[in-house]
Amino acid sequence: MSDGSVDIQHEAHAAAYGMPVEALNPAQPELFAQDAIWPYFERLRQESPVHYTPESAYGPYWSITRFNDIMAVDTNHEVFSSADGITLVSLEAKAESAGRPTRPSFIAMDPPKHDVQRKTVSPVVAPANLHRMGPIIRERAGLILDALPIGREFDWVDLVSKELTAMTLATLFDFPFEQRRMLTHWSDCMTNAPGHGPVTSWDQKRQEVSNCFEAFTGLWNDRINAPPQFDLISMLAHGEATRSMDVHEYHGNVALLIIGGNDTTRNTITGSIYALNKNPGEYQKLRDNPALITSMVSETIRWQTPLAHMARTATQDFEIGGKTIRKGDRVAMWYVSGNRDSEVIAQPDAYIIDRDRPRTHLSFGFGVHRCVGNRLAELQLTIIWEEILKRFPVVQVVGEPQRTFSAFVKGYETLPVIIPTRL
Repeated sequence: MSDGSVDIQHEAHAAAYGMPVEALNPAQPELFAQDAIWPYFERLRQESPVHYTPESAYGPYWSITRFNDIMAVDTNHEVFSSADGITLVSLEAKAESAGRPTRPSFIAMDPPKHDVQRKTVSPVVAPANLHRMGPIIRERAGLILDALPIGREFDWVDLVSKELTAMTLATLFDFPFEQRRMLTHWSDCMTNAPGHGPVTSWDQKRQEVSNCFEAFTGLWNDRINAPPQFDLISMLAHGEATRSMDVHEYHGNVALLIIGGNDTTRNTITGSIYALNKNPGEYQKLRDNPALITSMVSETIRWQTPLAHMARTATQDFEIGGKTIRKGDRVAMWYVSGNRDSEVIAQPDAYIIDRDRPRTHLSFGFGVHRCVGNRLAELQLTIIWEEILKRFPVVQVVGEPQRTFSAFVKGYETLPVIIPTRL
């Protein structure tokens, strides 16, 4: 792997510390794409942990960057509402969507409506169903890994991370299995700005999203006229609290479930390969003791932080960290920064797979909006690593990844690897 990343970190550090702290604006997708965001958050945690950015591509917003402050905001849904959406939305995207119907999902709702909709779909990720899904995920993980080329460079994101998550998502939706990669494609269309990812214009983005919702409207119509089944669409179609939901609300929930089921797990699977290669001592530790997989999975979820932030809107004036957030202000909880807070996590920048408390992280959120699929994400990561260690002495990263151009999804577009040999 090149040392270009070291130069980028030096340049980022100089830039982050070379301006007045008031001018810092972490919501810049290019900083995430270059992996150059770290010194910005480091300085904010030290000097301005509750920080106001008056002007940005997303409009004015507050940044919450320390672990305990993020917890305080995330667990206070009365003051910090999700109803205006859970991400920072660019002014360009707002202008493009002006006059079009909104598509609320249960993550962008406050209790009590949030609670009944979430409760409708949560049985699919309850322990009993995860127990049923485990062998299916394991069989598929084995098929994916057995098909990988040996001794030849390939893209881990494409052949492994996207494929496993697409298979799992297709099962959760009971979506046509041979079309499963459309779920990955639609997720990328929804989360990426035009010019980054699969779409090049706002018109194309609208068309792709429309194609997705058309397909899922067809699935709803099929399921509502059939006996209830144990898949997400059937649950929504037959659920007492959701069966009469507005079509835009249904589409919003579909988008949430596609993105939530795709991006987080996929980017953490890739992140684990990258992190272990960056830290060969930890990789050796894992090979010597596969019982460390469980804690390695939690450490990767912290270290990677697959969703960089969640956003809220203040419903009243609120003081935190010596600053007053005003009613109506947008607030970004930077999970990616809180997960590197040395006041809560020892050696937060280090990747240590046998930490004492590896589950101490913010990546799944807290409070009423804590990730509903967190245990499924952990299950997929655990199984894929159990199967990797059975098959390959090592998976070698042979170049730097291409990272996602986003201040929300912290992920990877590509990661070149070689598997030299099988066990």
